[in-house]
Amino acid sequence: MLPDTDLPPARRTYSYLGPAGTFTEAALAQVPEARDQIWRPVRNVGEALADVVEGRSDAAMIAIENSVDGGVSTAQDALATVPGLRIVGEYLVPVNFVLVGRPGATLDDVSLIAAHPVAYGQCLGWLSENVPAHAHLPASSNVASALGVLDGSSGADAAIAAPGIVDHHEVEVLAEKIGDNPNAVTRFVLVSRTVAPAPPTGADKTSLVVELPEDHPGALLELLEQFATRGINLSLLASRPIGDALGRYRFVIDADGHVHDERMADALLGLRRFSPKVIFLGSYARADRAIVRYPQRYSDDVFVEARDWLRGLLSGEPGA
Repeated sequence: MLPDTDLPPARRTYSYLGPAGTFTEAALAQVPEARDQIWRPVRNVGEALADVVEGRSDAAMIAIENSVDGGVSTAQDALATVPGLRIVGEYLVPVNFVLVGRPGATLDDVSLIAAHPVAYGQCLGWLSENVPAHAHLPASSNVASALGVLDGSSGADAAIAAPGIVDHHEVEVLAEKIGDNPNAVTRFVLVSRTVAPAPPTGADKTSLVVELPEDHPGALLELLEQFATRGINLSLLASRPIGDALGRYRFVIDADGHVHDERMADALLGLRRFSPKVIFLGSYARADRAIVRYPQRYSDDVFVEARDWLRGLLSGEPGA
């Protein structure tokens, strides 16, 4: 019997910080290839990445940076220490919060507010002005804070949550847009098992983790020179402790450009000679699709011509 060629393709699985209604879910909703696939809610970044490594999911969406609070250290440390992972895309989600309670509740009823500590910190100004006598009950996630209010398990009167909570649960919205920074944005990355980088788009970013070879004056400058001397701009430079001794750090780096670009490839070779450990996390399209600009002296043609010139010197070509 001939095989049935009309079978639908197998559905892919994507892990994300759940339950439904989180900012991470909003980021995953931006991925075209994830639509109509299996979305697997998990409890933390470690579980999401373990799903990918162990084959339970094809990819995981994780938060890696916030415009207000900076880098998400748990995600950065996990990417630096869990082998076999690759960033294949990035997505931006505006951070906007609502205050919710049980159906029928009012703002006057609120005295204990459940919230994830990061969300609470980003709404503290509004809360201090509008609910000055409140107390804070820390929660593991924004959605968990709302669920604890709805089922009464947390004892809180209200919760700070993402606006998407209203699409999944019957809550009373007590206040909208309570975040203190209206321009707050969280950057998410989609992480898969190790794959070859997608072709460059001209609006790309390369993520790396680099360890300094030793602690000496100018060591960080030497690392940064690998990029500066090749005209590569850095959009993120964050230090994280390696953990084996005081004063030992690794650096999480986002560099404008793609590993297929001659200048980026040359910079990676320089880093590899300089550092005992360079982790390539991926080259992928920028979420803002902003074209990477650089001086003409750092174009691919210039690097290729320089290598051809060197080959001519080594081979004794006339005029080289």
